[in-house]
Amino acid sequence: MRLWSRELWRIAWLATLGTCLGWLLGSAGLGLAAGLAVCLFYHLRQLRELYLWLTLHPHDEPPAARGMWGELFDRLYRYQKSQRITQSRLRSTLARIQESSEAMRDSVVMLDRHGDLEWWNSAATAMLGLQTAHDRGQHITNLLREPSFISYFNARDYSEPLTLTSPIDERRILQYQITLYGDDERLVMARDITRLHRLEQMRRDFVANVSHELRTPLTVLSGYLETYSDIADQLPPRLGKSIHQMQEQTQRMQNLVNDLLLLSRLEIDQGGKDHHPLNLGPLLQSICADALALSNQRHTITVALESDARLLCSEQEIRSAISNLVFNAVRYTPAGSQITLRWQGNAAGGGSIDVEDNGEGIDPVHIPRLTERFYRVDKGRSTATGGTGLGLAIVKHVLLRHDAQLQIESHPGKGALFRCSFPPSRLLAPSK
Repeated sequence: MRLWSRELWRIAWLATLGTCLGWLLGSAGLGLAAGLAVCLFYHLRQLRELYLWLTLHPHDEPPAARGMWGELFDRLYRYQKSQRITQSRLRSTLARIQESSEAMRDSVVMLDRHGDLEWWNSAATAMLGLQTAHDRGQHITNLLREPSFISYFNARDYSEPLTLTSPIDERRILQYQITLYGDDERLVMARDITRLHRLEQMRRDFVANVSHELRTPLTVLSGYLETYSDIADQLPPRLGKSIHQMQEQTQRMQNLVNDLLLLSRLEIDQGGKDHHPLNLGPLLQSICADALALSNQRHTITVALESDARLLCSEQEIRSAISNLVFNAVRYTPAGSQITLRWQGNAAGGGSIDVEDNGEGIDPVHIPRLTERFYRVDKGRSTATGGTGLGLAIVKHVLLRHDAQLQIESHPGKGALFRCSFPPSRLLAPSK
């Protein structure tokens, strides 16, 4: 503000001086014009110096000037200097980020808001075959043309990773994860999980082979034990009791082997071949009858059909999943409990099959791990209930094969709700 006042006084002084000189020479107006012209010339000259400095020598010292122009030159110079320092820091930071990304074993690909390639590390070149000379600026789906990747990219739901083979080496298994950031830009990361995939395949094959090999000796044992049980009245009481216990444990082992084989089949087989529109009413009624037989009338089990929509599914797999949920409710709720099977939804908003009980409930701390194999909330009751610990794992895999999810809501003393939620694409209008 002080500088501005000085400039005004300088202009006023020049105008007054010019007017006085012009008055002495007989033309006050011409003198005033001359004084203002001198002031204008001075400012134009300083403006030219500013232009030449900014365009030709921006890194040099600013031109020498007094008053407001000198302060302006100094401020611009300090601003430029701070900007150069900031840019240097940003370039250094970006260089470190790129160096660290180059050191990563995982592929890192940066996309702009349109999905075009901006930058990638050397791992992306090795895993995805991206070439700096040709591919920069190309859309990602022009280079990664797998239909499942294109659907994953366009869906914009990146909560779960996508597993595919490498586009340049089918022996490599890659796991893609996309993250949104900035102005709708995307970061694509790809990990080589070939070794983990092979280990998982070996585990599945091992479980399947061992389970298959166990079926024959268990069948033989079960057959002989059944023969001995037919003549149990002719055997000593102590031996008869032992045979009964052996029968129970053999049956439990057979159930475990059957569940392991089913789980292995669900993991290996892609499914979808036996999917057809299914009216769920008769299926839920049949499961309810089986549950009542297992309960021996100790529970009240009802079916509530709140929708007449059909479900596109495998009837055998859905029966297995819902039966596991209902049989668990029978095993783990006290006598007299109420168990409800409910089908609700429509083709527009999706649907769900609910299994709800008013039993003892489950502590929420256990819910995230309930679908793990052999995980039990109460290990002390595992033998008494006769379960294999694989029921909810089977339910999870069945639902994954039907694009569905298992949601569990429960609190101690308030019962439990197991909800199988299906997307709208799986629901069809009722048949006429």
